[in-house]
Amino acid sequence: MKIIIAGAGEVGFHLAKLLSYESQEITLIDNRKESLTYAGEHLDIKTIKGDATSISLLKDARIDSTELFIAVTSSETTNITASVMAKQLGAKRTIARIANTEFIDHKDAVGFSDLGIDELISPESLASAEIELLLNQYGFNDTYEFEGGALTMLGLRLSRTASFVGKTVKEAAELYSDLHFIPIAIQRYATQYTIIPRGDTQFKEGDKVVFMTSKGGDKELFDLSGKVKVGIKNVMILGGSKIGYKTAKDLCASKFNVKLVESRKTVAEELADELPNALVICGDGRNVEILEEENISDMDAFISVTGNSETNIMSCLLAKNKGVKKTIALVENMDYFQLSQSIGIDTLINKKLLAANSIFRYIRKGEVVAMTKLTNMNAELLEFVVKPKSKITNKRIKDLDFPKSAIFGGVIRNEEGLIPLGDFRIEAGDRVVVCCLPRSISEVEAFFA
Repeated sequence: MKIIIAGAGEVGFHLAKLLSYESQEITLIDNRKESLTYAGEHLDIKTIKGDATSISLLKDARIDSTELFIAVTSSETTNITASVMAKQLGAKRTIARIANTEFIDHKDAVGFSDLGIDELISPESLASAEIELLLNQYGFNDTYEFEGGALTMLGLRLSRTASFVGKTVKEAAELYSDLHFIPIAIQRYATQYTIIPRGDTQFKEGDKVVFMTSKGGDKELFDLSGKVKVGIKNVMILGGSKIGYKTAKDLCASKFNVKLVESRKTVAEELADELPNALVICGDGRNVEILEEENISDMDAFISVTGNSETNIMSCLLAKNKGVKKTIALVENMDYFQLSQSIGIDTLINKKLLAANSIFRYIRKGEVVAMTKLTNMNAELLEFVVKPKSKITNKRIKDLDFPKSAIFGGVIRNEEGLIPLGDFRIEAGDRVVVCCLPRSISEVEAFFA
């Protein structure tokens, strides 16, 4: 597949890096020579210096034979303009990164597809949606929903009180046979090694385990993991950024009690007018006294989304020290993901990584309809729609020569989430979720092609 990416910032570079592993033909366009030089030295891609809205440059990049054009520069105007021009010049599909979340809310009314933009991606919207999902699934560090929650991916770290620690997957399945979840990936404590669990894989204390659950599986996981599910109602947000505003707005609509702390007086005043159901406080969230005055110890969750990663991390550590149950920090540096569990923050999110992963699903073959990379793990979740003539159709899972580095996580049939075991028979029209290591992606895709 020939792909052109406009913008060599973190989103563009991360996308190019992911796609270069797939042996795609990638061209990266940017105005900044240093960004292109870095990308060219580290990735097997073509780079072009210049303006992505230049017609002559797009023609030189062979836009007429491009299957996918992705505009992810820091300028919303550039992304929209470049995508429209790319479509008019022959690109088959276009994706534009935007900052104004209103564009997504009203994309059908505006008719972006008629203009030539097939998909809009807002990192801010993705980040706020991720935060709300994490709050609704308190106790889990990673979450991802398929088909409105018919299946949900949940990640947690096993404590010694988890009842299946010390047991193999097969032993746990025999003891808890009527459960609605299945382990799909394991990362051993203090390692970066990702395991796709088989029947003889043993659960160990400190493991980070990702499960796929159908309806009710989250409660069962809580019970068996030794955790006690406590509802989250009172939330404090630090930072009145676009993400802070959208998160506060969405949480208020979901009946959370929200306090938002913003240091800039004019911004705080504007937010107070726009968020009548939230308590907006003008103050420096790095000041311990201010947080204590606002009863931080009474908060169920603390979300730090200022423009400074270090401020977000340190304020979350302070909140954790004051007894806050759930902490979420927005970070710009993706290297910080390695630190989250070791330093005590529940979840780190990176809006650019969320955007890159959201865009990445359009690259997949075999009717992939959703895709996400597991945070801090070398594995991916792919959702396929089974075709009538697919290799997998009308076959039992145990009869398939499926790669050992991949596992069936769940099946959605007639809008119902199911956890498939060996005797489960795949049917045409099923939506199948597979977890696999990168090396087996092409092999897995062949089963659904």
